Amino acid sequence: MNDRISDSYISESKMTSNRGKFLFAALVLCVALGYFAYMAFQGATVYYYTVSEISTQPPTAEGRMVRVSGKLKPGSFHRVEGSTSARFSLMDGISEIEAVHNGVLPDLFFNEHSEIILEGAHTPGQEFDSQNVIVKCPSKYVAVEESEKNKN
Repeated sequence: MNDRISDSYISESKMTSNRGKFLFAALVLCVALGYFAYMAFQGATVYYYTVSEISTQPPTAEGRMVRVSGKLKPGSFHRVEGSTSARFSLMDGISEIEAVHNGVLPDLFFNEHSEIILEGAHTPGQEFDSQNVIVKCPSKYVAVEESEKNKN
């Protein structure tokens, strides 16, 4: 009889031990998934300043980047022939900022409805030094194209 009691006690202790291991593994898995989700969403949420906001900000710290959003000011784009360096102005309806970018620009950069986001360094009183250009695809651009097709 004592053997049966000790066998059932050993069985219960193994089940409890296995259940504990399973719960611990599930907890570790949930924590890891939560961490990865947090890191993914943190990287996806990007803050940028408007042209008006960036003009009130202090200089960008060494090695850091900020983002500024606006629209290309008509007639402000200048590029030396044969060069990839471009100078232009961004505006937001209230203020404007001069910017310089060295590199290839996306095609939608020149669309009047496109929102442009520059990533780079800001120093008050100087041009915004752009390292990266992001152009948001304008929803107005699609609507204008569709309305023009419907007219024809």
